[in-house]
Amino acid sequence: MNDEKTNLRDNSILPIENASLEDSKKWFKQAGSGLFVHWGLYALPAGEWKGEKIPWLGEWIMHSAKIPVKKYERLAAQFNPSEFNAREWVELAEKAGMRYLVFTAKHHEGFAMYHSKADRYNIVDASPFKRDPLAELAEACRGTKVKLGVYYSQAMDWHEPSACNAPCDKGYGNNWDFSPGTPEGFSEYMDRKAKPQIKELLTQYGPIAMMWFDNPMPSFTAEHAKEVKHLVRALQPGCLISARIGHGLGDIQGFGDNYLPEDKMHECLSEACITMNDTWGYKKDGGRWKSSQELLKIINQSASMNCNLLLNVGPMADGRFPPEAINRLEQIAKSRLYS
Repeated sequence: MNDEKTNLRDNSILPIENASLEDSKKWFKQAGSGLFVHWGLYALPAGEWKGEKIPWLGEWIMHSAKIPVKKYERLAAQFNPSEFNAREWVELAEKAGMRYLVFTAKHHEGFAMYHSKADRYNIVDASPFKRDPLAELAEACRGTKVKLGVYYSQAMDWHEPSACNAPCDKGYGNNWDFSPGTPEGFSEYMDRKAKPQIKELLTQYGPIAMMWFDNPMPSFTAEHAKEVKHLVRALQPGCLISARIGHGLGDIQGFGDNYLPEDKMHECLSEACITMNDTWGYKKDGGRWKSSQELLKIINQSASMNCNLLLNVGPMADGRFPPEAINRLEQIAKSRLYS
């Protein structure tokens, strides 16, 4: 793989000094748990579109309701989360004993929740908020026990004509606005948007503990995965890579959503991701909330399996965590304090 393919000769992307990969693996084994934060434009409709409740996950509303790109884009002009406070998020996570926070920099809707120069469809350029939540979270994590991780949907992007929209991808892409994608179109999307944004995430926010990639659909080939892994290693050698980069190239063994390992994990790094209710992104009706006792049982069960637990919260459109999530995090914090 040559440098030209990943633009590694650009002076703006010199490697960031952070822990070695081996040190990062040791830290991850000791970390135990982290906070997953699913936040995007989908928090505005909060599970409803045109007065109707849309079934399934909150962050999938664009796909579930087949919302045209041009109409979905209008949400950005309404997105102004004036109650967002990065320090409050990090403080809640730290008190609950969580040692890392993974923030959704771009989910499948294609909207960047940070200031991306590679694509203007982002929270600074396209919304009235004009602030960079990821930059504020990076600053809030400094000096705490909470390391910053970043989620990035590398293969699925419903704002793009060719991202995960080939027939082999079984309808997970945007097939209501666009004709079926091609391998050439997907590679063009990767070169124009995905890889440049991954570079931004690894060069603009200091040390990143983990790149949490998601859903490596068939369009995202082993060659694409190798290029992305090479990019991460070149920019931040100590940054861990999630299982969902696919093709066996991740540093961490993962499981399906809301599943714990059935057997004890021994040598390999592993992580389960669990929701507090029945959705990842915020919905007004997000299903049944697990009690703090249930969540503590899950946390302990995961620890007994030598598996990290990434516990999810979906913030509301105004930037606050739902009261139910705050209550459960505070109860977990009290349990940690008196255990």
